[in-house]
Amino acid sequence: MSDRKPLMPKATAVWLVENTALSFDQIAAFCGLHVLEVKGIADGDVAQGIKGMDPIASLQLTREEIKRCEADENARLSIAESKVTIPQVKSKRGPRYTPVSRRHDRPNAILWLLKNHPELKDSQVIRLVGTTKPTIQQIRDRSHWNSNNLVAQDPVTLGLCSQIDLDAEVKKAARRVDRERKEQGLPPLERAGTTLLPAEQTTAHAGAETAAEQSPQERKQTEDEEAARMLERLKGLGGEKLEQQAEEEAHD
Repeated sequence: MSDRKPLMPKATAVWLVENTALSFDQIAAFCGLHVLEVKGIADGDVAQGIKGMDPIASLQLTREEIKRCEADENARLSIAESKVTIPQVKSKRGPRYTPVSRRHDRPNAILWLLKNHPELKDSQVIRLVGTTKPTIQQIRDRSHWNSNNLVAQDPVTLGLCSQIDLDAEVKKAARRVDRERKEQGLPPLERAGTTLLPAEQTTAHAGAETAAEQSPQERKQTEDEEAARMLERLKGLGGEKLEQQAEEEAHD
């Protein structure tokens, strides 16, 4: 039995209920419906207003097949083989849909991509933010009508694409650039930002810069203030101990 289902299954079920002696199980199995749904069609509770479609006229069933299944309740209808071969069309992914509320942010996102990832092709930018080639070219050569007011903004932050999609496109572009340079006999480009420095190095570097920026007088003043704070703290701790001793002596 073929896995194909008839066109317009409910309309076909309406016609089979009205014009044949097939059981509900047989009609349900053929049309891909639930048995109770077919029973509802027969009772008039389901598919009201739907006109039945003749599967014989549409070459989906033959009269002989219907008669065979009417004579045997355990038999199942087999859909007729189509005489026309329908090619399988692969769906081509189009530009990303951008909500209306976010469309005014696209030029800023395009500017960010052109500045931070010039290796991306126009087709990749189109996939990420759902724009057009003329718009990309206008922003690139600064002929866009709003060029003076554009501010580069991360498309991920703007919600125009996900970080996963952006990383995938950037890696794809990087592989393409490395391949082209290899074909030209050039060494691969070293891309910054692939690794992070250890926290010890970054914090030590920041501390060294801060100390270098301070003058000797400022450093001495900072040290004196720190010593004064420590002295006040010690006095406070000593005062608390004296108060505790006085309370203990009063109790005794």
